[in-house]
Amino acid sequence: MPPGTLDRAAPSLFRHGPSPRARLVLYGALALFLMVADARFRVTDPLRTAVATVLYPLQWLALQPVQLAGSGLGYLKTLQQTQQGLDEAERRMAQMAVQTALAEELARENAQLRELLALRARLETPAQAAQVLYDAADPYTRRVVIDQGQVAGVEPGAPVVDALGVLGQVTRVHPLLAEVTLLVDRDQAIPVLNVRTGARSVAYGDPAATQGGGLELRFTPGNADVQEGDLLTTSGLDGVYPPGLPVARVTRVERRADSTFARIWCEPLARMDGARHVMVLKPPAPELAGPPAPEPPASAQGRRPRERAGDGPGSARGARKAEGRP
Repeated sequence: MPPGTLDRAAPSLFRHGPSPRARLVLYGALALFLMVADARFRVTDPLRTAVATVLYPLQWLALQPVQLAGSGLGYLKTLQQTQQGLDEAERRMAQMAVQTALAEELARENAQLRELLALRARLETPAQAAQVLYDAADPYTRRVVIDQGQVAGVEPGAPVVDALGVLGQVTRVHPLLAEVTLLVDRDQAIPVLNVRTGARSVAYGDPAATQGGGLELRFTPGNADVQEGDLLTTSGLDGVYPPGLPVARVTRVERRADSTFARIWCEPLARMDGARHVMVLKPPAPELAGPPAPEPPASAQGRRPRERAGDGPGSARGARKAEGRP
């Protein structure tokens, strides 16, 4: 037999490697060892860092089409939203233009009628801007702290409003800060007017009405004309809140046969939990108060509590005393 034709490979008996079961056990033990070593000793961190560095350019190239497609879709979506917002803004501007013209006409008519009837002109309420810093630390009250105080001219009792309605009232003033008690506090009450019916009532704070607190119209007769959705504004009868400020909206009316009064819950329009910027109104002007009480005459200030009979101004003895005779 020629030498080149000899089969020099190992026989099949010696070519057999480890059995599949042995390979499974070996690889499983190796994987377990690597996981434990990586978790305890971080032995694979350098390898992982090197692999990540080498694969980063490939990953960046692979992500470019995805990012480009996402940017294009985002641009188109933003363009569509901007166009919709522009259309909505133009529509609102048109509505507000009509409302502004109507309001100006009504204001002129109101001024003419008030002048014709010789009524007192409406007083403008000065206001100053403030920012809500944080909620008060007392967990049993609903108060917030604003960044304006005595130095800025804030006075106790001043109403506080936000962009949506009445927020509360200043109850404590510090030199640089002031505490505002919200309308939903249990100790707060505000006179309100039902815009639909013109009926006046008083709304009391009810912290447990809803998650953020609400108001309740108490002592309202069961047959009163109050419906869900009615708008309540300040009536101005208390001399603290100017009339016409939006306060709340009726959300639920409960009438029971065994009770004389109806239970009416309202939701405040102002943001009791999320207000950031507010307006502090000045307290009522002195001319809003009633006329001062007349002072007693000087002769009555020194008068004795009880006069003797015959000493009155209409008696003879009283006439002699007035003339200076004994």
